[in-house]
Amino acid sequence: MDETKVPTHVAIIMDGNGRWAKEHNLPRNEGHRRGTKTLENIIKHAAHIGIEYLTVYAFSTENWNRPQSEVEGLIKLLRRYLDQHIKKAPSEDIRFNAIGDIFSSNIPQDLRDKIIHLQEITKDKKGLCFNMAFNYGGRNEIIRACKSIINDILLKHIDDEMVNEEVFAKYLDTGHQPDPDLMIRTSGEIRTSNFLPWQLTYSEFYFTSCLWPEFTVQEFDMAIDEYRRRKRRFGNSE
Repeated sequence: MDETKVPTHVAIIMDGNGRWAKEHNLPRNEGHRRGTKTLENIIKHAAHIGIEYLTVYAFSTENWNRPQSEVEGLIKLLRRYLDQHIKKAPSEDIRFNAIGDIFSSNIPQDLRDKIIHLQEITKDKKGLCFNMAFNYGGRNEIIRACKSIINDILLKHIDDEMVNEEVFAKYLDTGHQPDPDLMIRTSGEIRTSNFLPWQLTYSEFYFTSCLWPEFTVQEFDMAIDEYRRRKRRFGNSE
């Protein structure tokens, strides 16, 4: 593909694992397992074509309400992913970053430790920054940011008159990262589902009916090509 005008930051809602499993008469957790293979392919390809940040919606704050067997399967997959990439970290140039409320009591301590460890050992990597949104909810993120700002005002670290959009954004989980240029959602659903509500304000959206386990690098390139054809105005006139 033509790598001119490749977005700096791409966000993905990886939807359709359960439907894919149902269509193939397989357990839902098999759909999630196949989805992790798709994710690995997309991470490698995104890094290859020069995308600097990739943020994926892996597990929302609402996903704890799913059947216990499915939640346990998702947690097991994440443990496996973290273990694999902790081992591969010395040979990979991927910076891992978790966004979401990773200090929630819902999260097993060993899983939290693995997340923090992988972040620590990859923090100086210069390649793609991979943001995994885990136990993430956009409204929850904004509330946590507000609480942090209030605390810093009370401690006199900042003055309330200093708080503007730029300052507020630094308290979000994405911190000093640029907002996503492009948001992709698979499976045909046309909504953002509490994903990055602040950061997606001026992002381009791309929706596809393709289920996530079937989403290929070619499908990804189609989304990038569509992005390249759009003219972004950020509220300005043409």
